[in-house]
Amino acid sequence: MHTPTLAVLRTPLVAVYGTLKRGLRNHHWLDGADFLGEDRLTGTTLYDLGPYPAAKLEPSQGIAVEVFRVDARLLTDLDRLEDYRVRTPREGDYDRLVHATAFGPAWLYLYNRPVAGYPVIREGAWQPR
Repeated sequence: MHTPTLAVLRTPLVAVYGTLKRGLRNHHWLDGADFLGEDRLTGTTLYDLGPYPAAKLEPSQGIAVEVFRVDARLLTDLDRLEDYRVRTPREGDYDRLVHATAFGPAWLYLYNRPVAGYPVIREGAWQPR
């Protein structure tokens, strides 16, 4: 993980791993974003919560993400969708941290709630049911 720099905050990148990916039900939230490409993150594990996945900072063999460049308005919209609370990030459903990707540091939404008992995805991509 990296500490965000001013440049990252001006032209933020976001790495998505669930329903925000291309072709899935929430991708419309990224209308206007620039798709940069795909990557695999080995410091993140996914949990299949059913209708969507949850990411935790745990070692993996590489979970599939798509990286987008977004503007401040899109990032604010994504924060609302993910219940990320800027002033109290541990209180929302997700926290947002900067994670290294092949395209540079990108915001990644990490699940704040317990995941015990949910199916684990340590490699590849989450698939909707």
